[in-house]
Amino acid sequence: MSFQTGLSGLNAASRNLDVIGNNIANANTTGMKASRTEFADIVAASTGGTGGNAAGIGVEVAAVTQQFSQGNINITGRDLDLAINGGGFFQLEMPDGTAAYTRDGSFKLDKTGNLVTNKGAHVMGYPTDLLGVATSTTIQRLQLPTSAPIAANQTTAIVAEFNLDARAPVAASVVPPTPRTTYGTSLTAYDSQGVALPVNLYFERVATTGTDNWDVYDVATGGAPVGQLNFDATGTLVSSSLATLTLTPLPPSIVPAFSPTVDVTNATQYGAGFSVSNLTQDGYAPGEFVGLKIGPDGVIVARYSNGETQAGGQVSLADFRNVQGLTPTGGGNWIESSASGQPIQGAPGQGKLGALNAGALEESNVDVTEELINMMTAQRAYQANAQTIKTQDQVLSTLVNLR
Repeated sequence: MSFQTGLSGLNAASRNLDVIGNNIANANTTGMKASRTEFADIVAASTGGTGGNAAGIGVEVAAVTQQFSQGNINITGRDLDLAINGGGFFQLEMPDGTAAYTRDGSFKLDKTGNLVTNKGAHVMGYPTDLLGVATSTTIQRLQLPTSAPIAANQTTAIVAEFNLDARAPVAASVVPPTPRTTYGTSLTAYDSQGVALPVNLYFERVATTGTDNWDVYDVATGGAPVGQLNFDATGTLVSSSLATLTLTPLPPSIVPAFSPTVDVTNATQYGAGFSVSNLTQDGYAPGEFVGLKIGPDGVIVARYSNGETQAGGQVSLADFRNVQGLTPTGGGNWIESSASGQPIQGAPGQGKLGALNAGALEESNVDVTEELINMMTAQRAYQANAQTIKTQDQVLSTLVNLR
């Protein structure tokens, strides 16, 4: 009986050393979670005996469990490196089409712009509009348009915020008249082919009629006003006839004239110098992909050579009711099982799901010092069990040699 008891102890200690060795070997593996050997005693029982008379007959490995504590966050500075600060797993689609989950966020872009792991698995996420708002709750492969430029966008809206000097005289009341270019600004708009078109706005104060009135021109000299701004006694804009501007592409362009809207609702007339605080438009030229950033909420923002940024999807995370029930498959991946339950999906930062740290990776949570101490303990346990076998052998040898 003692031989079997000691043998079970040797087997358990050997298994424990295997687990400890695996932890130490993966101390530098990104996203790796340390394992722990859990033991249970084996008790002999007879059909007629009582539980108090049962004798122990050894030990067995009850389970090898993984410890899903947070690993240290290591800053790498690489845009595609992601670390989860909190709960959750990245969702992957493996090359064979099955689903897997990982804490290793060392991702890459393949030749077609897919976000993938080192093993070629696709990172999954939510599709978004260009502003980063999710358009579906169904996850899909995350792909960025890295192989082709983004198309040009025609200017459809212009926003101008400025202050007109309330001390300025009526232009025609002084000699010589105030030049129209005294109060003017300009910006660049774009047609549907991405060709830049200059846009000029000039402001000229005209006679007051219960309100302070300014004519708006799009040329420095000549021409009729394209609109008028009217301010009350507090310098607040009360009305504007500047609703649109007509822009005409120059030959040999075949693009027809177009009329973007002009928003001047925040224009003021105060006793301060003429100044422009905001002048924007929504058009842009075509641009090549130059890089990307991923926010704490998982939204991927692509940068282009024309200065534009566009969202290209959102990294999704998944969590489980029982993470200990996940089945490890190697390569830093896990798959769901009946014990883990089905994945609970969501965006980073929602509920129990952690936020993302871009430009960082989660280190292994293995404590090498602790593992070395565990190794010494396991080694002593192995030696002690070997000693019980040796002692039992000596006892049997003594009995055999009795005369």
